[in-house]
Amino acid sequence: MTDVAVMRVILRLSRPTDAPFYGLPGLSMTHQDLPLYHIAQRPSITAQRPPLIILLHGYGSNEQDLFDLSSYFAKDLLILSLRAPLVLGMGAFAWFEIGFTPTGIAVDTRQAERSSTLVSAFIEQAVTTYDADPARVLLIGFSQGATMAALAGLTRPDLVRGTAILSGIVPTEILSAAPEPEQLAGRSFFVAHGTQDAVVAIEHGRATNQLLQQLPVQLSYYEYAIGHTIGEQELRELVAWVAAVLRTA
Repeated sequence: MTDVAVMRVILRLSRPTDAPFYGLPGLSMTHQDLPLYHIAQRPSITAQRPPLIILLHGYGSNEQDLFDLSSYFAKDLLILSLRAPLVLGMGAFAWFEIGFTPTGIAVDTRQAERSSTLVSAFIEQAVTTYDADPARVLLIGFSQGATMAALAGLTRPDLVRGTAILSGIVPTEILSAAPEPEQLAGRSFFVAHGTQDAVVAIEHGRATNQLLQQLPVQLSYYEYAIGHTIGEQELRELVAWVAAVLRTA
């Protein structure tokens, strides 16, 4: 897979509108009783209580964006790709609004906390609804979705075994709800960032690396000479990380 092929999963950045914070009902949604619209790829290999991977897209995108990644993972996995609840426009959604400042992107922390709560509620309910293995739940988020994955993985480690943070920001000011560090023991984190990222600067990835190094987690950190995208080498290492985490869970 080349960088050109994965351009479908990059963040499509545009300024947010004043759209209200709500989700749209989905006609193709498998379970409309769950908190967030999503699409599903069920395991093609029959297994009881399959591992669950949840994909979280970036700002201005939708549930289809990262869904192409599902073809690279093992066939015995249940994969759910979520749609963010904030409507920006036709086919464009966000987990929280952002601002543009001289020092970079500013996060609307109130909306980020609200979306993080929704993601955690979705995980808890989806495990039961889809009869997935609660001990083998992984989150993979890109850009703004990476922020959501990080918040859920750090504040609800009881729900998440592994968290992949791809080209994202971890707003430490809203991690007050995080549990005691010992509750994160054994949880796995994969952090990847492009050194040429002009949307979310590499400093955010390095700050996340420093934060996680202070916690009793299993950390894999990578930098790549790419922009705001998912590169071929990054994808290979992500797939290997997923397989390794699931083997040890």
